[in-house]
Amino acid sequence: MITAFHADNPRLTLTEVAAGLGMAYIGALSLWDIARPHMRDLVAASGESTSMAQLDGSDIVYVARVAVPRIITLRVQIGTRFPAQVTSQGKVLLAALDPDALGAALAQPGRSRVEPRVRHTRAALDAMLREVRARGWALADDELAPGIRSVAVPIRDGQGVVRAAMNVTVHSAETSVETLVDQHLPRLIKAASAISADWARWQSRPQAEAPATGSP
Repeated sequence: MITAFHADNPRLTLTEVAAGLGMAYIGALSLWDIARPHMRDLVAASGESTSMAQLDGSDIVYVARVAVPRIITLRVQIGTRFPAQVTSQGKVLLAALDPDALGAALAQPGRSRVEPRVRHTRAALDAMLREVRARGWALADDELAPGIRSVAVPIRDGQGVVRAAMNVTVHSAETSVETLVDQHLPRLIKAASAISADWARWQSRPQAEAPATGSP
């Protein structure tokens, strides 16, 4: 069973979310146990919510979250889907794809129930993704819904492959882009780097040998 951490329920299951989504969803790896203390520390330092998401076609799917009480226009929980191209996490994940994989992802019909506030042309999206690749992080500013502003960075496995994205979300009426980038982004980068490093160490651990069967 795949489990994820949520501030309100630390044992929410991703069994239904992960069904049929393939190995990109980490299988039985302990990413959530690895990420949990770092996400908690990030929330304690920033006072803002943080979430982790993975890509499924043209959507992102939330797979881990530590939240603080905020009045926001959208409810977010484990398994929530949003259109990838209007979220900071989605931009990070789309930017990590090669051109063929990017085209295939964007061609898949979205299954999010949320109608985004803005829609980007392919040319505009490509320009944004080039910028994300160059600087290593992505910003979404009132694109998904009014009042929602976020910044996201990648989570990499032991081979350096981007497998997830983690963000910090703020209310745009309370936190400026400058504050988000200057104050929250460095903390987010530190937390994501620590998660990626811990995950790489977990993946490289010696594997226990299977017990012998039969008589010697």
